[in-house]
Amino acid sequence: MNILIDNKSGAPIYDQIYSQIKSQIISGALKENDMLPSIRSLAKDLRISFITTKRAYEELEKEGFIYTIPAKGCYVAPKNVELIREENLKKIEEHIEEIVQLAATCNLSNEDVLDMVKFSLEEKE
Repeated sequence: MNILIDNKSGAPIYDQIYSQIKSQIISGALKENDMLPSIRSLAKDLRISFITTKRAYEELEKEGFIYTIPAKGCYVAPKNVELIREENLKKIEEHIEEIVQLAATCNLSNEDVLDMVKFSLEEKE
C-alpha cells in the first residue's frame, strides 16, 4: 500500500490518507479482506501522529470501506457495490461540473458539449 503525504497540499493529512486508501480500495489495488498496516505502524512510516492515522481509519470504517477486528487489525471490507457506484457517480458529477465551467469559458453551446460527449462515447464502442 502506497501513501504519499503532500505537505504543500491544502488537504489535511488525515484526509490525504483517507482518500488514498479509499481510492486503492475502489480501484481494486487493495482487495477484500486485505490487512492494512496497523495505525501505529502507518503513523511511524509516514512520520505523523498516531491520532491523525487513527482519524483516517475511523472515517474509512464509518463509511464501510474497512472493518476492525479487535486485537487483530484493520481489513478491507467486502465491496459494497452500491457504495462504490455512489462514489463513482459523485466523481462523474464533479467532472461534469468542471466540463460545464470550461465550456462556458470557451463559449461552447450545450449542443457542442453534448456532441463532444457523444463523440467520446462512440469512440468507446
